[in-house]
Order: sequence, then structure tokens, then C-alpha cells
Amino acid sequence: MATSVLPHGAPTRPYRRVPWSPRAWSQALYLTGGIPAQLVPLLLVVLGSLARPRVLWSVLLLVVVFLAVPLLTGIHRHRLRATAGALIPAQPVIPDRLSRRGIVAAARARATWRQLGYHLLAAPALAVAAIVAFGMWLAGILYALVYAYAWALPAGSLLQRGQSSPLPGHLPPFSDIPMDAYLTAGGIALLVAAPWLTAAVGALDGRAARALLGPSRAEELEYQVERLAQTRAGVVDAADTERRRLERDLHDGTQQRLVSLAMRLGMARAERPDAAQAHRVIAEAHEEAKAALTELRHLVRGLHPAVLEDRGLDAALSGVAARLPIPVRLTVDVPRRPPPTIEAVAYFVVSEGLTNITKHAQASQAEVFVQRANDRLHIIVSDDGVGGADPARGTGLAGLAKRAASVDGTFDIASPPGGPTLLTVDLPCAQ
Repeated sequence: MATSVLPHGAPTRPYRRVPWSPRAWSQALYLTGGIPAQLVPLLLVVLGSLARPRVLWSVLLLVVVFLAVPLLTGIHRHRLRATAGALIPAQPVIPDRLSRRGIVAAARARATWRQLGYHLLAAPALAVAAIVAFGMWLAGILYALVYAYAWALPAGSLLQRGQSSPLPGHLPPFSDIPMDAYLTAGGIALLVAAPWLTAAVGALDGRAARALLGPSRAEELEYQVERLAQTRAGVVDAADTERRRLERDLHDGTQQRLVSLAMRLGMARAERPDAAQAHRVIAEAHEEAKAALTELRHLVRGLHPAVLEDRGLDAALSGVAARLPIPVRLTVDVPRRPPPTIEAVAYFVVSEGLTNITKHAQASQAEVFVQRANDRLHIIVSDDGVGGADPARGTGLAGLAKRAASVDGTFDIASPPGGPTLLTVDLPCAQ
């Protein structure tokens, strides 16, 4: 069993918020990088209020911000997904938004006003908080390292004199402590507090964005009902397709072999063969029976392999990889077994994905990565084939998407012409 880095956005163990933590520094940089995007809408409105004629420009720039709401929201959704791993569902798209009917529909939508509230009120306030956090980092570094550079400053400057001059007005023993010693201590205190303030501002930014940029609770429930209706129809279609496949496999494979076996035995019984002919007929019937049993085993394994139930995903997927004609690099990191339904979906997703690779991808090798991170099961199947995989072309990918959606999972495939192909599935596995 091997381990690997979690996919971006997957839950990780808590980190220590200390100034020397790379996570704290990266979070501070990401938070600071979002300041321009948070301030642009409000700055446009302020500039409009300063221009002449004031009313005309203010109204004009407010209209620009109103029309740019989807673009601004998309920028913040991408920013939070890239920097904080926060996945904010997209709002429903209003058709013909720039037409008169679309503008009226957008003006009547509560989601539009929630997003405007974020862009014009919450985002600027969060930007100010981010500036304060950045200032705390900067001041902490400058003050904590004052002894490293104050000596190089011009003679007589405040910091240069502070290395030997105490603060005025202090009684012994504090009057003997140089001013730069106080600055150094203050800088260290700021550096200790800065990661906590940064984390608090980042968490507040994520909560505000989810509440104002994402769908409301009622909209989310409506979306879930719609999705459940779609996945239910997809499950019914998938079950019907699977039933037809089983009927076809039984009719074209096992049933034909059993019919042939019965005919051979019936003809041998009617002809009353001698010992040599009887031995030959029995041998042929034996081979037919073994072939029929083999096909039945493959059919049963396709329904639900016993090794999956007995030994879990690692052993079951190892068996699938071993039967393929191309080498497969398999990585399974599942410390705790998922629920049986999720385990079965994961098995069939990987199995069908590898089958598609051998049939259509013209690949020389494939790679499978399966990892459980808290209450999510991440699956990645990739190959070095010709690419161009499209779920609409009936290669089984549409069935995989329906199978993942039936358990509220997500399915995504990236397969540019020329390859490589990357199939990503994310399944919930909370007990």
C-alpha cells in the first residue's frame, strides 16, 4: 500500500499556526493576492461618485458592476477554490442576461442582490482586514529584524540611535533597555499573532463567500431535489442497461454453450456410439461444460466479485489490473473500508475505466490512484493513449457518470486529442 499527496482541496490534518510554517506564509500571500479583486467593484463606485456629472457616472458604474456580477463572482469562486480549496456551487445561469428580459430577471433574483452585497460590502471589509493582516506580517518582520539592518542606516536616524538609546521617561531598570529591544519584542509578538489573524480572515472570507456567492439553503434544496430526480432516472436507465447486457451475455455465451452441450449429448445418446466415440463425445462435452462455467464465473464476477466483499478494494482492483494486457500502476490508500455501496461503485468505475482504456485508448500503460481522505473517496484513472474520450460516444463513460451520481458522487474526464486521458471520480464515504 502506497501513499501520495492528497488532491487539492481534500481535507488535511490541522497545521500549527506559527510564523515559520510554510502554510501560514502561503495563506498570507493568497489572502493578500485577493485584495485587488475584493476592492475593484467598490473603487469603481467611489470613482463614479467623484467624477462629474456625479450622478450620471455613479449610476453608470453601478450598472457596470451589476452587469459584471457573474464575472466578479466567477473570479472569487476561482480564487477561493485555488487558494483555500473552498468549492462554492455556481449560481443558475440566466439566459440572455444582457437582453432586457435577462436584466429584469437578474434584478428580481435574490441571488443577484446577495452577490452585490458581497462585492460592494463584504469584500471591501474583508480586503481591509486582509490589509491589516498583511501590515501585521510586514511590521512584525521589520521590527523583529531591526538589529539586522538598523546599523546600516544613516548616523543619527531613529532606529540607528535606538540600538543604544533607551526610551525616555522610563524608570530603572527599564530605562537601561534600548528602544530597539522593545521593537524586536513587539515584532516577535506580531509575528506570533499574524498567522492566527490571517487564518481568521481567511475563514471569514470563505464563510461570507459561501453564504452570499453560493446558492441559498432553499435554492440548494431545490437543486438537490432536481439532482435526485435526475440520478434516480439515471439509476433506472443504468439498471435496465445492465439487465439487457446480462440477457445478451447469457444468450450469446453461456446459453449457446449449454445448448451445444445438450445437443452433443442428445446425438450421442441417439446414435449409440462405441467406446471410442463415447469417450470423444464425453471429452468434448467436458470442455464445453468447463467453458460455460468459466463464462459464468466472469459474469458473476462482473456483478459483484467475492474478493471485493471479503478483502476490499485493494485486493479486488489488484485482480482487475493483473488481468489487463497492459501494465497498470495501482495505488490504493484506504485505511478504513468505505460503505459497501461506495466500495462497489469505486470497483466498477475503475474496472470499466480500465476496460475502456484497453479497448479504445491504444495506451501502453495505465495508472490508478484510490485514496480515502476523511469522508471522501478520491479515484483517478489515467493512461497515455490517444485521448479523445467522449461520454456522448457510448464508450461506457456515460454509465460511469450515472453510477457515480447515483451515490451523490462527482465524475469528470479530461481527454484532449492526443492524450493523455484523466478520469476523476469523487465519492462520499461517510459512515
